[in-house]
Amino acid sequence: MERTAFFPKQVDVLHDVPDKQNVWVFIMAGQSNMAGRAMVEPQDTIEDKRILTINKEGQLIVAKEPLHFYEPNLTGLDCGVSFAKKLLKNIPGNISILLIPTAVGGSSISQWLGDSVFRSVQLFSNFTTKVNTAKQFGTIKGILWHQGESDANEKNSGKYKERLGTLINKFRSVVADNNLPVLIGELGSFSKNKEQFSLINNAIHQYALQNANTSVISTGDLQHKGDSLHFNSKAQRMMGKRFAEAYLKKYPVQ
Repeated sequence: MERTAFFPKQVDVLHDVPDKQNVWVFIMAGQSNMAGRAMVEPQDTIEDKRILTINKEGQLIVAKEPLHFYEPNLTGLDCGVSFAKKLLKNIPGNISILLIPTAVGGSSISQWLGDSVFRSVQLFSNFTTKVNTAKQFGTIKGILWHQGESDANEKNSGKYKERLGTLINKFRSVVADNNLPVLIGELGSFSKNKEQFSLINNAIHQYALQNANTSVISTGDLQHKGDSLHFNSKAQRMMGKRFAEAYLKKYPVQ
């Protein structure tokens, strides 16, 4: 099947913008498994007017997969819409979810920390710009982070916990919320680089144990799309649900 077969043919800018106090914003950040590399399938094309995102011009639109637009020749299904759909079942009916894409495939955590330009995106500056855009539309409620494949090597895996903590502090500083929830997905268990991937996952769990506003979602049972690196479509949908479940467990909606 052609990778773009079920990509949206048209995306219209939203002119009837919801009230700012009724929009919950979640920032999606990291590398390719957050940016999405899975196939967009027919079930992923069903839109919900309460699930929003932005286009590359920063305009508000109804969310349609794929959400990320930085790597048009690579991007595919991510976990964003499935995350939002699960949330919508558990939050007040007047709330809309705004998903802000900032993930760039192949980016390392040191590149995020150093505000490097990677695949034509200045990583941390772009995050900051997107946060400022998001604040115009709603309240930032959390960050979804999936990254670490590029750091799963002898040179960098031992430094990951410290770097992750530094980066999350920087994220929270930009958002101006020291207690901002950050949800972190484990790296896939299907990697051929199992030892180094396990070291990254251990670092993620160790960091989360020391930070009350951080949750880790498990991915050990999820499958790859055939490359032993990227989650398949079913796995991306399940990741989204698990991100939502982790958020709701720690921050139950009254």
